[in-house]
Amino acid sequence: MLNRPDVDEAAVPHRLSFVDRFLPLWIGAAMIAGVLLGRFVPGLQRVLDAVRVGDVSLPIALGLLLMMYPVLAKVRYDRLDTVARDRRMMVSSLVLNWVIGPALMFALAWLLLPDLPEYRTGLIIVGLARCIAMVVIWNDLACGDREAAAVLVALNSVFQVIAFGVLGWFYLEALPDWLGLDTTTLDVSVWGIAKSVLIFLGIPLLAGYLSRRLGEKARGRHWYEGEFLPKVGPIALYGLLFTIVVLFALQGETITSRPLDVARIALPLLAYFAIMWAGGYGLGKAIGLNYARTTTLAFTAAGNNFELAIAVAIGVFGVTSGQALAGVVGPLIEVPVLVALVYVSLWLRKRWPRAAQALSFPDGTGRVAGASSAAAAPSDASNRKVCG
Repeated sequence: MLNRPDVDEAAVPHRLSFVDRFLPLWIGAAMIAGVLLGRFVPGLQRVLDAVRVGDVSLPIALGLLLMMYPVLAKVRYDRLDTVARDRRMMVSSLVLNWVIGPALMFALAWLLLPDLPEYRTGLIIVGLARCIAMVVIWNDLACGDREAAAVLVALNSVFQVIAFGVLGWFYLEALPDWLGLDTTTLDVSVWGIAKSVLIFLGIPLLAGYLSRRLGEKARGRHWYEGEFLPKVGPIALYGLLFTIVVLFALQGETITSRPLDVARIALPLLAYFAIMWAGGYGLGKAIGLNYARTTTLAFTAAGNNFELAIAVAIGVFGVTSGQALAGVVGPLIEVPVLVALVYVSLWLRKRWPRAAQALSFPDGTGRVAGASSAAAAPSDASNRKVCG
């Protein structure tokens, strides 16, 4: 294993590109720009939503695909078996995502929104939609284990197809009925969920795998990671910013016209993201995972598949429903909170035991797990400087 002096995260911003260095500023600006465009440009929402891929607006779909491809192209697929054999992490992820997460959102929704049934239902739907897209960006920014993220995202995708409808029935109908609470019927299509998973995970995952397989076969790993990845890497960040602008433009008028409702919905979401992330970190450290895999466990537990949640809420309850508004507020809160938690993660990393930070890679490089601080880092070498 290669031993190198740890990197001072305080010095990291001076080694990043101008865009990377002020990432929170660009994300905030993208959110504001999207809201203002949706609020003050007549007909923009209708144009953006005119063409759809599955149940998602075409511009959002394109942004998500562009955002995910570079990160999945960086995954070293030849070491995924080492991740899959880590039963502690796999079982912990399933418990966090499919037992604790939905139950926590159900409890917070009923505790903090007892008088607002539509918003409460929307939040429960958000809690059932586990993240399969944007989490790869947050994990990469926080120096998480990229290969572990790919495996856990794939695992969540499979369970999403199988469990979403069943858990929707349980938390919206069966459990409230047993507790003597108001019940809501949720009629969702298993094929609709599967189609969303195939589009937003299957396409970029296949593209990323083929890029690495064919690129390394033709030119070698040194060329692939030293020349190809630095060229496609910035696409992820631009895709992220584009997606945020379009998403908030579609819902800008709704958000600005109901600020008090947005504030009520935001409170349980803030509590949810913080508790799930902290719980993931605590569990990862308790079971002995290293920093990179603990970070991946935490972010895959805290993130949610807002595209699916919004699509389900709109499809079942209508575009102007309170359930749809709750789904829209999800990314409004999730994006800045998880960006902030990226910085918290990097701060925690400096306090993590050195021996528990790195993993030995099969190729003997000793590269630090998750060695990429940002999807748009200028090169693989500079990534290692930031995350190594």
